[in-house]
Amino acid sequence: MKPFVLDRYGRIVFPFNFLPELDFSVFDTLEEFEAVIRRDFEDKARTETEIVGRLAEGDYRQRYWLLRDLAGHLFWIDRYAMTMYERRPTRWRDVARQRADVFLPRLIDVDAGPAIGALQAGYRGLPPGSDERAEDVMFGILLDVFRSRQTAGVGIAALNPTVGEALARPDTLVCRLLNYAPDYPGYTVDDILGYAHPVPELEALMRHAMVLHDQFRWDREQARLVSVKDLADDDVVVVLHPRNADVARFIRRARDGQPRPLITPRPSPPRTPVTPCAPVDVRARFTVMPRLEALAVCKGERACTNEDLVRNAAYCWSPMTAEEIRAKTGIVQRLYTELTLEELALRAARAALVKSGRQPEEIGAVLFCSCTSTRACPSVAAWISGQLGILQTHASYDLVAACAGLAYGLSQAARLLQETGRPALVVCAEKFSDKIGTVRASRMIFGDSAGALVLGPAPAGAPPDLEVFQTYASGPMSEVESIIWPNPTFDNSITVHGPEVRALVSRYLSQMVGELSALPDPDGRARSLLESIDLVVPHQANKTMVTNLARGAGLPAERLYFNIERIGNTSAASIPLALHDAVREGVIDRPLRVFAPGFGAGAVGGYVVMRVAPAIAA
Repeated sequence: MKPFVLDRYGRIVFPFNFLPELDFSVFDTLEEFEAVIRRDFEDKARTETEIVGRLAEGDYRQRYWLLRDLAGHLFWIDRYAMTMYERRPTRWRDVARQRADVFLPRLIDVDAGPAIGALQAGYRGLPPGSDERAEDVMFGILLDVFRSRQTAGVGIAALNPTVGEALARPDTLVCRLLNYAPDYPGYTVDDILGYAHPVPELEALMRHAMVLHDQFRWDREQARLVSVKDLADDDVVVVLHPRNADVARFIRRARDGQPRPLITPRPSPPRTPVTPCAPVDVRARFTVMPRLEALAVCKGERACTNEDLVRNAAYCWSPMTAEEIRAKTGIVQRLYTELTLEELALRAARAALVKSGRQPEEIGAVLFCSCTSTRACPSVAAWISGQLGILQTHASYDLVAACAGLAYGLSQAARLLQETGRPALVVCAEKFSDKIGTVRASRMIFGDSAGALVLGPAPAGAPPDLEVFQTYASGPMSEVESIIWPNPTFDNSITVHGPEVRALVSRYLSQMVGELSALPDPDGRARSLLESIDLVVPHQANKTMVTNLARGAGLPAERLYFNIERIGNTSAASIPLALHDAVREGVIDRPLRVFAPGFGAGAVGGYVVMRVAPAIAA
């Protein structure tokens, strides 16, 4: 887990966006690690030659863009040291000669003089941005780090020689520090995370500059490259130590060249069902009619705006503005929480129970729908049951149906209602904020929140509130794996593959609209169930994408309700939250027939058609 923190001003900060921290336990081979390095560092960075060339061609509009490219280049230059090693200045007499976890990289002497001159001249020739002084400070830090290559050398690799191996090659160049001062000034973690600037882009860039400075905590003018054979006992030399135990174990695996065997199954070609499963018409199929008794929510208490994302831009992110995020996703802010997922869910469940007027002993089942739970035993549903004081239910279990969680949860609750005749509590909750890491697409979209509903038996002779439901799952493996968490190839963070998600959403929406067009209006007034729908409340995935795909399936934008712009994508919880906000905003101002489609991770899909009255909202 990689949770956000609050800085001294109470603002959200993502430490891992500035202080690279990869999970090396997921890497079996050097090739797997190198693929991540290429994606996060090399593919996003410009080379020294490219930067100098762009200056010569006049391609930079302002100093900021030069500073950004220079910082990205320096992160790439130092990619292995930053992710794998800790530089430790050590007196040569005290350096262990035989240990397998102390390393002396073979450094390369470079002449950075011409590039330094070009950078200085180019920077002075560019127009400043809104804060010239701050840009000058950043340029000074970054240029100092760039210049340090002349004295500290380059050449730190993923796998470096041990001290014993370096001694076997006496011409190996190492970094010697003259007049080394252990208290050489640097930036603390609080300095880095607590830095604030009114321009979000400059705030992120200054944090990156601080982190780069701290990679060389010594006077650069007092560093020299010398052959290891010329070191004296009292010389201070920079040696490398693994950052943590996982890195040390990975180095041993990579040096041994014996990866753990990995068998990747080959999927069978997808085959169309012999007979598609029809939607469930509750009136025709069930004897106990389901009634919606309560709807309650617990939203994340911390708003993370698009401006917050920009000022937290990670070292591996391409440039973006707050407006570009809004245009791409339809989101202005997403909500995060410091609560645990279980606490978030429990608060929504308690509120729903109170609103329904039911006592704990009346509840026959508790269903928990989430794709971000890390609790395996007891299930969250069982934990919630115990916390609410329910001594025994007919069933309490968790459902992993991601963005179709509400459809899955209500469909199961309706079936359990037939067995028990007692109300079922359906809780949909997600906490994404600590599972995103540095994956930009996921950070733009996902949020934290919970919603809960009580589904009870309707009075004898009364029509059901839950009228029709349908669920789907699976598809081509490209769609099944369109959203993955945990994903080892992305440092176990949640990842979204956009084209595949759009494909499954388009497939399911067309199928849903086709099914509803073929069903009759239960009231007999419209030509089909689809035409009788008063409001469409879709899973709040991505407003731009869903609106476009819904229009293609025959659902015009004016029939759709969205609250994603201020909540974010909360997967299973998104439809309950949207329903609640629709009531609060007066969109649902009387009992309305609502079509609520969900679709997403695992290539799951599903929908419910239900009567929603404003009175059920807590």
